[in-house]
Amino acid sequence: MLRPGQMPAQRKAAFPPSVDENTRLLILGSLPGDASIRQGEYYAHRGNAFWSLLGDVLGEDLRGLPYAMRLKRLRMRGVGLWDVIESADREGSLDSAIRGAELRDLPIFVSRFPMLRAIAFNGKTAALHGRRQIGEDSGLALIDLPSSSGAYASMPREKKAEAWQLLRRWID
Repeated sequence: MLRPGQMPAQRKAAFPPSVDENTRLLILGSLPGDASIRQGEYYAHRGNAFWSLLGDVLGEDLRGLPYAMRLKRLRMRGVGLWDVIESADREGSLDSAIRGAELRDLPIFVSRFPMLRAIAFNGKTAALHGRRQIGEDSGLALIDLPSSSGAYASMPREKKAEAWQLLRRWID
């Protein structure tokens, strides 16, 4: 039941994967937020630190590049992007508002990438759904990262950056 002035949740869909046959590290988010959906770009909201956190890991200014070049630079370094949720009902952009999630078939997807060595989950929702599907006996390193979202403000950016540095091990 909706509260007065509340809008009904809208069905929101994720983007296609940004991967190739050389992907060694796959970073999985939950579901793109409204700003990302509007712009058709992963992590488009200005308050999301994804591009600067990953840029720190790679030693590159990803945020300063056009979006298509960001994706190209990631693929050149063996990094792929995708989301664990195909579609869901959600009012706004918060993971806590996700309802009726349709999950991706991650085991089938990751089996297509023989070079894949690690999967990193950007935030708790991605980790919850992703780990449940992939399982601990997959032979892949599974890495839980603090969310890059600006909505996850209880951890300072410096602490997030420290945690994200773990990804260097799987990046060329």
